[in-house]
Amino acid sequence: MRIVVTILIALHGAIHLLGFVKAFGLVEVENLKEPISKPLGMMWLAVFVLFSIAIVQRIIHSDYWWLAAGVAVVLSQVLIVISWQDAKYGTLLNVVILIAIVMAYFAYSFNKTVNAEIDGLLAKTKTPDKTILTDGMISDLPPAVQKWLNNSGAIGKEVVYNVHLTQELQMLMKPEQTDWTNATAKQYFTIDPPAFNWSVDLQMNPLMPVAGRDKFEDGKGAMTIKLFSMLPMVDVSDNAKVDQAALQRYLSEIVWFPSAAVSPYISWREIDEHSVEATLAYGGTTGSATFHFDDEGNFTKLVAMRYKGADDAEPSEWTVRALKTEALNGVKVPVECEVDWAMENGTWTWLKLKVTGVEYNLDITP
Repeated sequence: MRIVVTILIALHGAIHLLGFVKAFGLVEVENLKEPISKPLGMMWLAVFVLFSIAIVQRIIHSDYWWLAAGVAVVLSQVLIVISWQDAKYGTLLNVVILIAIVMAYFAYSFNKTVNAEIDGLLAKTKTPDKTILTDGMISDLPPAVQKWLNNSGAIGKEVVYNVHLTQELQMLMKPEQTDWTNATAKQYFTIDPPAFNWSVDLQMNPLMPVAGRDKFEDGKGAMTIKLFSMLPMVDVSDNAKVDQAALQRYLSEIVWFPSAAVSPYISWREIDEHSVEATLAYGGTTGSATFHFDDEGNFTKLVAMRYKGADDAEPSEWTVRALKTEALNGVKVPVECEVDWAMENGTWTWLKLKVTGVEYNLDITP
């Protein structure tokens, strides 16, 4: 879809160059029968230039291409009205481009809001002075957690206080869905206070881009999903079930920054040699999950009783399974996972994710 729109803008822009050529008598343009003055010819050239700028900005993935394109569409339509008999069909292209511009504006606005939330989140981070995680700091944790932290390579490294993560995703939005929806996501975490902001771009089909944001902050969860970044599909907040579900999600995702295991907000209870229960309490919200590890101390899965949505009467079993583990930025973490919901008639594997990058302890100096 992106390529199609870019081609349409290029063709429409090139057509406007003909008005300039005709006005200055550079070439005979048979399809433009009405006379065009030189001042109007310069306007036709200006529209060509503006559309060209928009094309370049689209190619370099600028978030602001719609500005140049928007001005170009307005000027273009003025010229079309002036030369209506020759140029009236250009209105159709302007309408198509205008729809793309509106969608781009709302995507820009949505991303601007999310980025402002991320800035606010990171600004709250308590940043210790390069505290190194030591064996002494984990000595009171259950043996399985100690083995996990040693195996991960977190011991001897700086304690993590914030994280930036990027992901590639495949989703089944409903249990009956058969075709996986591809998506990309970015996520930011802070450890003190415990919080995250996760934003995703997914393509339900070539004509239906969807943007979403899930967050946990100040002990509260919130989720919004918008079609074309403007039409709300999901918008939930101020709900105790959503708060707990978001907290449990945060708890499950500390596997990507293991030093968070020493957070004062998390308590650990040994179940057996390979499993422990973790409980996170913050901001009036509390939730638990069971972590499972293999003999070497690799994280294998997490199981929690978690609400799927704000309207659920009871929580359901939610499982995160690690499929592949490798070192990223010197820390051994699960890089490929699957996430399941237990259903009455079986298991709904709704998410497959791949971690494509991770950064620890971002510089947030203003």
